[in-house]
Amino acid sequence: MKAVIPAAGLGTRFLPATKSTPKEMLPVVDKPAIQYVVEEAVRAGIDDILIITGRGKQSIEDYFDMSYELESILKERNDFEKLEEMRKISDMADIHYIRQKKPLGLGHAISCARKHVDGDNFAVLLGDDIIFSKKPCIGQLIEKFDVLNSSVVGVGEVPSDWVERYGIVKCRAVDDKLCEVVDIVEKPSMSEAPSNLAVMGRYVFTPDIFDCIDETGIGKGDEIQLTDSIKILMGRQKVYAYKFEGRRFDLGNKMDWLKTNVEAALTREEFRDEMMEFMKEKVSQQ
Repeated sequence: MKAVIPAAGLGTRFLPATKSTPKEMLPVVDKPAIQYVVEEAVRAGIDDILIITGRGKQSIEDYFDMSYELESILKERNDFEKLEEMRKISDMADIHYIRQKKPLGLGHAISCARKHVDGDNFAVLLGDDIIFSKKPCIGQLIEKFDVLNSSVVGVGEVPSDWVERYGIVKCRAVDDKLCEVVDIVEKPSMSEAPSNLAVMGRYVFTPDIFDCIDETGIGKGDEIQLTDSIKILMGRQKVYAYKFEGRRFDLGNKMDWLKTNVEAALTREEFRDEMMEFMKEKVSQQ
């Protein structure tokens, strides 16, 4: 299965840092955010990845490319550990790129992948959403897709006052984690939200979604919303929502970026103990 990673957003919620740095390249400990997303896809067995970029995002392409000068210096210094780490970045998958020439929304960004997907089923991982889980989140969705042979979106519960930030689904339960989507609304008000189940930046689609995007008009924010396209898709095939296992962080949100750095540090043996001591010390001082 191929994966599509939309990474063309302007990152306005993270200004001023994103004035010159793509939000997907913001560091989480010692890796850019988008590397965690690519690694999730690779861990799920995907090695053909298309990243949708935009103007000013050249650094993403440079990052996953080979760096001959850097590798040469590391080799001269006999720093073979770092050399191997750099080579793993450029070798982890076949990564392709295409630009979204106008910022017309997530639905439009995904439509740019149509030729690359070439009629196959495919996964979508948003480039600024990081999910920490034992089993890759997108892998969990692919497993359900293989059984159901229908599009699956990853969802999680959010506080009622957060529903205005997300696409929200109304579901008919299949089991305690899987449900059939019967309605989906983009960023509803608290009074209009059909539930508190939010779409969390992970999807597996049949190629039918492309025709649905083509038929989708301009929605909220004057953009082509993927949520509206999914609603059209629901009229043609069943769409399921799966409550995946894992913790998700939105890197477009400054507080979530701070939390993600702490979460990532705590998963690393070389940082865990010192980070825990630091947090205990800070809490005790409050």
